[in-house]
Amino acid sequence: MSGLAIDVKGLTKRFGAKLAVDHIDIAVPEGQVWGFLGPNGSGKTTTIRMLCGLLNADDGQGTCLGLDFRTQSDAIKRQVGYMTQKFSFWEDLSIRENLEFVARVYGVRNGRRRVDDTLERLGLTARQRQLAGQLSGGWKQRMALAACMLHDPKLLLLDEPTAGVDPKARRDFWEEIHALSAEGLTVLVSTHYMDEAERCDRIVYILNGKLVASGSVSEVIEQSGLSTFVLEGQDVRHLSEELRGQPGVDYVGFFGAALHVSGHDRAALEQTLAGFRGRPGVALNEAQPSLEDVFIDLQGKAR
Repeated sequence: MSGLAIDVKGLTKRFGAKLAVDHIDIAVPEGQVWGFLGPNGSGKTTTIRMLCGLLNADDGQGTCLGLDFRTQSDAIKRQVGYMTQKFSFWEDLSIRENLEFVARVYGVRNGRRRVDDTLERLGLTARQRQLAGQLSGGWKQRMALAACMLHDPKLLLLDEPTAGVDPKARRDFWEEIHALSAEGLTVLVSTHYMDEAERCDRIVYILNGKLVASGSVSEVIEQSGLSTFVLEGQDVRHLSEELRGQPGVDYVGFFGAALHVSGHDRAALEQTLAGFRGRPGVALNEAQPSLEDVFIDLQGKAR
């Protein structure tokens, strides 16, 4: 795949005095899975809605699926599958009834057969007569993905699709996403889960409407300039207050039975931690910064 499914520059949206999205550039190659990350209120949903034509941008130029995202939004909508944060289908209709309605809205040819094929692919055939309102979070998510796929889109825009879903359902969902990507579909998915971000070809992180990091997971971690050390041992949790605010220490967090300590000034951080190396029952080792370390650091800078 050599083309760009999304190629926009200077994407901007204001709501009154609030600048929700501040001149963001995004270029997503066809057939890739990109993660779109950032805290609540960072502008992720607003960006996704502008890309698929549900919101008009105040500034910016570029294309989505080769179409001008500002002037050809109607044509873009017919080629995009958009999955919203909130389950947005009819809970008093069955899975099949919901999908058949969506197929009619899109004018899908051989709609009944297309619904059958989609039910089969996503493992929904046995539940097709069940009311949508009676489904668990994982099955609602699967039904919503089925509705996104009915009109054979070229691009999927998924807005926090796995929020509130159990780990097994999340894993199954991502296996399906990568299977679709292998068939040439492009996916942009917003998420708060770091393990999901690590499943993406590349990630984009926005904060307060600004793009602050992008690249592969390893590139984003390297660009952060963070150094991370791990303290392990009995009762290391109690060392967190002792470490906070010390020279070189930007972040302290407890993970399982280990204390992660990160900072940008490596020399100062090592000097601070030197006093902990000889403590009885405490092991100190350097570790690769995690994606979570990087994002917590970025949020701290924004504050």
